Amino acid sequence: MKSGGAAISMVYPIMKTIVRKGYDVEQFCSYAPFDAGLLQDAEARIPAEELERLMIKAAEFTQDGYFGLHQGKNMEFADLGIVGYVMMHSGSVADALQAYRRYYEIVCSDYMLDWEEGRGEVKIRLFMKHPGQMSRHCAEDMACLLYRLIGKLSTRQIPLSGIQFSHDAPSDASPYLTVFGRIPEFGAKEHVLCMSKDVMRYPVMYSDPKLLQMFESVAKATRDGLMQANTLSDQVYQWLKQSLPNSFPTLRQTAAYFGVSARTLQSKLKEENTSYNDLSVRVRKEMAVDCLMKFEYSVGDIAYVLHFSEPSAFQNAFKKWTGLTPGQYRAKIKGERSETSVV
Repeated sequence: MKSGGAAISMVYPIMKTIVRKGYDVEQFCSYAPFDAGLLQDAEARIPAEELERLMIKAAEFTQDGYFGLHQGKNMEFADLGIVGYVMMHSGSVADALQAYRRYYEIVCSDYMLDWEEGRGEVKIRLFMKHPGQMSRHCAEDMACLLYRLIGKLSTRQIPLSGIQFSHDAPSDASPYLTVFGRIPEFGAKEHVLCMSKDVMRYPVMYSDPKLLQMFESVAKATRDGLMQANTLSDQVYQWLKQSLPNSFPTLRQTAAYFGVSARTLQSKLKEENTSYNDLSVRVRKEMAVDCLMKFEYSVGDIAYVLHFSEPSAFQNAFKKWTGLTPGQYRAKIKGERSETSVV
């Protein structure tokens, strides 16, 4: 199982920013250089050092001295994969940041945050988990992303009482006014965002306890399984599971992720007495059964999490797997629970 480093989704905003600035992605990949084929695999991972290098190269390629700052404005929750979904459905801003702390390894094993509340103010610190120093572009990208996501989660304008970066000041600091509403302090000991501590208690607009529980179970399984898979079939199973709810990969996409052709992947899985189809059914069936046992989830909720096009498609698939519709399966569970309670 590929673990550590950064999810390929962290590269997508780089490419989006390059395109928005009127440059060609293929030319950049040649300039960097970078294997553009990795972008076709939504769950591929690259070393954190490679992400840093790409950011610096993108700044050189576009001749944009504020590339990280501009890139942070292009990031969305979807770029964070399952971690973004957990954050988006958390109860409060503090809960969302705690979710990032719990599952940051899924996004990038090196970039971390913590915070400290004082008298009326909270200081959010951005840092490298392992020894090292974030480049200027990565630090500004992460600070901009975090600030924007807090605003989106709370649907409020969040005034900063202070912002610090450890790198030296650029020749022109005015672009920071547009993003943060104030000029940062440069040359500080660390990267810090300061704001009212009340922000941490702001409710999240998209909060949904049922969806949060479902997404969190996927995130936990992804984090726990990321380092544990041994056989190829284990690796494929874990990867298919961690891809939800962002996507459900095809055979071709799965083969590309593991660096082989579709035919080779099927052949190797056959040696382990399984197939891509068997594993994909196993993932969806196991998650469907688990979700159906929690009666607060609707069939529509479950179809959404399992990446079916509509509830009827999920219902048909589940009946094919088990011989029962989701409704019949739940009725059976209720019956069994009633008999147990009577005994």
